[in-house]
Amino acid sequence: MKNILDRIKAGEVLVGDGAMGTMLFSKGLKMDQCPEKLNLENPMILEEVAQLYLDGGADLIETNSFGGSPLKLAMSSLEDKTEEINRIAIQSVRKVIGDSAYLSFSCGPTGRILKPYGDTEPVEMLESFKRQIKVAIDENVDLICIETMTDIFESKLAIEAVRSLSGDIPIIATMTFDPTPNGFFTIMGVSVEQACKELVAAGADIIGSNCGNGIDNMIKIASEFKKYATVPLIIQSNAGLPEIKNGEAIYTEIPQFMADKSQRLLDIGVNIIGGCCGTTEEHIAAIRQVVDKYNMDKNNS
Repeated sequence: MKNILDRIKAGEVLVGDGAMGTMLFSKGLKMDQCPEKLNLENPMILEEVAQLYLDGGADLIETNSFGGSPLKLAMSSLEDKTEEINRIAIQSVRKVIGDSAYLSFSCGPTGRILKPYGDTEPVEMLESFKRQIKVAIDENVDLICIETMTDIFESKLAIEAVRSLSGDIPIIATMTFDPTPNGFFTIMGVSVEQACKELVAAGADIIGSNCGNGIDNMIKIASEFKKYATVPLIIQSNAGLPEIKNGEAIYTEIPQFMADKSQRLLDIGVNIIGGCCGTTEEHIAAIRQVVDKYNMDKNNS
């Protein structure tokens, strides 16, 4: 496949996939279960999710490896299965997509807090990310997606881990922001401007935001990113914020609503548009139609 950065540089807008966690819940994962344990117990589910997003038109398909670092897996006593869990996550997606989409390796927070605020040394976190990401590099994934970060230092350690293993694999780095009276900040106090500067300086090729917000707030966050970003942008919003009904999280932003709003993201100049919590293959298919029209109009102009 053509390098993803070359396609973006040529002006093409790409479509990401949607939620992983809420899709797994819909297929039987329990709230108190470790999502990555499914990789060991029922990898067919991973193939089903990948197939749904591929059929929905996603250009990037993510792996079920978000919590696959040994530090995070240790919370479920699975750290000794790190390599196996991440390898199955990758191979399950590759089996479905082949070379028809980019295999995006998901790498999320470790669940630990760095010193001096927490008890984790930076070198311990760096080595944890290295162990997870080495599997991805060995399995020849197409890109690494470091996502849903709130601590800029943790995100930079994950980027450092990737770059210590590969100098050229594309890295996506996204953070999760909350609205405040003074603008958007992560819960660790990171601004969009700081994220833009430090993620790129650390070696990220594509930056942006995922999770924590419905698409209206993500449009505002994308506008803020556009002020400071020197690299392509990715936005993956939730299907709104969840409402708890009968003990179940319900997301209320329907596919067409998100697709219609995606036009605003295109106008801002976002390069990859996908979804996060609550989004399904139907959301991605609806966004795909909007992006296809945009790409076609752009080529014809």
